Order: sequence, then C-alpha cells, then structure tokens
Amino acid sequence: MPAILVILSAAAPARAEITVGSKKFTESVILGEIIAGLGRAGGHEMQHLRELGGTRVLWDSLRLGEIDIYPEYTGTLLREILAREEIATIEELRARLAEDGIAMTAPLGFDNGYALGIRQALAQRENISSISDLRAYPDLVFGFGNEFMNRADGWPGLRRAYGLPQDDVRGLDHDLAYIGLAEEALDLIDVYTTDAEIAQYDIRVLEDDRAFFVRYEAVILYREALAATAPALVDAIKGLAGRIPAPEMIAMNVAAKLDGEPESAIAARFLQERFKIEAPVRASGFWTRFWQTTRDHFMLVGISLGAAIFVALPLGVLAYQSAAAGRIILSVVGVIQTIPSLALFVFMIPLLGIGGAPAIAALFLYSLLPIVRNTHTGLANIPLELRESALALGLRAGARLRLVALPLALPAILAGIKTSAVINVGTATLGALIGAGGYGQPILTGIRLNDTALIMEGAIPAALLALGAQLAFDVLERRLVPRGLRLG
Repeated sequence: MPAILVILSAAAPARAEITVGSKKFTESVILGEIIAGLGRAGGHEMQHLRELGGTRVLWDSLRLGEIDIYPEYTGTLLREILAREEIATIEELRARLAEDGIAMTAPLGFDNGYALGIRQALAQRENISSISDLRAYPDLVFGFGNEFMNRADGWPGLRRAYGLPQDDVRGLDHDLAYIGLAEEALDLIDVYTTDAEIAQYDIRVLEDDRAFFVRYEAVILYREALAATAPALVDAIKGLAGRIPAPEMIAMNVAAKLDGEPESAIAARFLQERFKIEAPVRASGFWTRFWQTTRDHFMLVGISLGAAIFVALPLGVLAYQSAAAGRIILSVVGVIQTIPSLALFVFMIPLLGIGGAPAIAALFLYSLLPIVRNTHTGLANIPLELRESALALGLRAGARLRLVALPLALPAILAGIKTSAVINVGTATLGALIGAGGYGQPILTGIRLNDTALIMEGAIPAALLALGAQLAFDVLERRLVPRGLRLG
C-alpha cells in the first residue's frame, strides 16, 4: 500500500506556484477569482481550485499546504472550525491561526451570515416573521444545506437555542434547497444573507430574535510563508479589506447566478473598477472544457482501474489457494466497499493532499472488490473433474493455474473488471469535490448555477463512457473467451 500511494502521488499534477481554493458556492468562487486575478496581475503563476467541497476540506488543505489562500468567514472560524477552543476575540483568533502558520486579513467589508428563509406567501398567511414564531408550526418541512445540518453553528445549536419542535428536516445541497422551496417541496431553508436567490425566489428572511447567529465577516486566510515568497500579493489581498460592501457582493452574486456571467469576468471587472487593475479573464469554451474534463476523467479511471487489476488479480488467486487468506482478503475489500464513496475521497486528503492523487487512490480501493471476488469465484467454480484432469497430466501448480484454471475462470474475471470499470466511471465524478476535475466539475458547477445544460455537459459524457467501457469489455470477452465458456 505505501508503494502504491507513492506512485499515485507521482501521478498528481504538478502544483502551481500559488494555489487558491474556494468552497462550493458562488460567492467563494468569485472571491477566489479576485484573489487569483490579483496574483496574475502581479506576475505570479496562479492556480484556482474551484468548488473544493466544504469548510473542512478547505481548512485541512490550507493547514497541510495543499492550497495557499482561500476566502473564509469569521463566524465559521469561531463557531465551527475552532469551536472547541472558546476563542472570544479577533486578536485571540489571529494568535490561534498563527500556531498553524496561517494569517488572516482584516474583514473585506461585508457580512455573509446564516439566516432562515421562508416562502413569502406562507410567511404572510401564517404571520411568521421571526425564528421564535416557528415553534407554533411543528409540521413545517425544513431543508438545510448538508453543512448546516451538522455544524455547531447550524441546525443542532439553533434547535436547542429556540426549542424548535420540527422533525421533518432534510439535508440537501444548498443550491438545490432553493429549488425545493420554489417547488413548495420545502417550507423553510437556510440561506446566506448575500445569496442572489433571496430576491429571486421572493423569500422572507426571518428575524434571529435570540441572536443565535454570530457575525460571519468575510476574510482571506493565507499561509504565513507567502509573506516571504509573495509579499506583493499579500499586500494586495490585504488591500481588499473594507473594499467589498455587502450590496456589491450581492450584485456580483446576482451577475453570476442569475445573469450567467462567468466568475472570472466578474472578478476582472471588480478589479478594474476598484483598483484599476487589468486582470486577464480566463474563460474557456465548450470544447476546451470538454477536452480538459475528458482528459482528467480518463486519467482518474485509467490509472485507478489499471492499478486495481494489477493488485486484485493476485489477491483473488491467493484467496482461492488459501482459505484462511481468502477470508481475510475478501473481508477487507468488502469492508472498503461499504465506506461511503465521498467519505473515502475525503479520508485520502490527509495522506495525499487534494487533486488527482487522493481521487485515484479512492477509486483504486473501490475497484478491488468486484475483481477479487469474481477471480476467486471463477477459480472456485471450475469443475472438479477438470482440475483432476490437469493434475493427471502431470502439470505443476503454476502451469495448472496458467494453462487451465485462469483461462476457465476468465469469463468471471472479465465480468468483475467490467463491473469495476462501470462503477469507477460513475464514482470518479465525485473527484471534482477534492480538486481532481473530470466530468464531475461541470456537474457541480451546473448544480451551483442551476444550469441544466452545464450539468448535462458532465453527465452525458460520463454515461457514454460507462456504456463504452461495458461494450469494450463485451467485445474483449468475445475475442478472448470461447463461445461455450461465456457468461450469459
């Protein structure tokens, strides 16, 4: 396993000089583009890893040095990331961050806090204006973003603070929650106060009458080492302090989410208007995006599946030859398969960082079970008389395996590889959440922007690739396996 991790690390793309990260929501992506634009204008080589999942992924990546900068919020630092350390002041927060080699800018000028939003018509009909009013309506259906469902400053704390009785509470993607509210599948959702959709969907933001939510002032976190390696960039991002008022941030979110303007163009316009900086706009067309995501997806699937075949086939043979080893091997690969795929991707980050390497490692582990199990089953199901015939011919053990057992088990082995390939192609779309790219990238962006065409840009090629893999293995089976030995 350690050797494989080293190989996978080598397969990861080389890091740019300075790497910016952003969370999976529009505002964070825009701020990431502004930071990247400042760096490029200053002559730095910048890489912006967009939509890198949630808070923990970004925070851990910064601590581990996988990224150098990302936008964050003071409330998230105090109530979620460092909640157990009871930090009371900004000065204490800065000192605590310094212990991890991280620095923080002054607030950028706007507060993007949590709030609860309800359909305006429902709020008027039931006379609901504050969070306390919700106690009288236990049958309301709540839908919260997945982070909000589990954060200390999210639903668990809010429910205790207000004594809310609602039990029908569903976790889902933050952007999809707005659609659920518009379709009246949900009655109330969590919102960010600078979200463009609040006005779009005519949502009433409820008064936080017990002051549960703290301030979430936008700041930029960066590794302290940047002050020595890129002092001009650090000065530039410090110059953003107080320069982005809430109305301007909301206008930029509206331009991206409702008007369909690329985040890079919005960031470039902001830098030109505010700082007279001409930042290059890096917009890519359909075919450029398609080839890039196709290349990334093929790399993820090809390397992980090839490594899985290389490792799983000997393991399957060993499981067949030794009953004791077989029980252990099949149990281990079976347990790996029970780990939720997204969790497995995130578990790889402390070992391999972010990007292609952890995604390949996770896909490799996920591909083992079908191949190991089918190899073991194919060998175990060879009729006894055939095995005895090979023995009667005087063949040695290695020759019996190579000339008789493996050819007879080949249909089952190919079926296992085919299953792994199809699973691998679909699961690889999750790699975009940890910066691995692939067809998952346009799917994530499409969900965030409620852009069906963009979702299809990733979903259709992924489906076609899975279908193509299945057909390719069908053809391979017809070429390698005699008609009488084929499955089905």
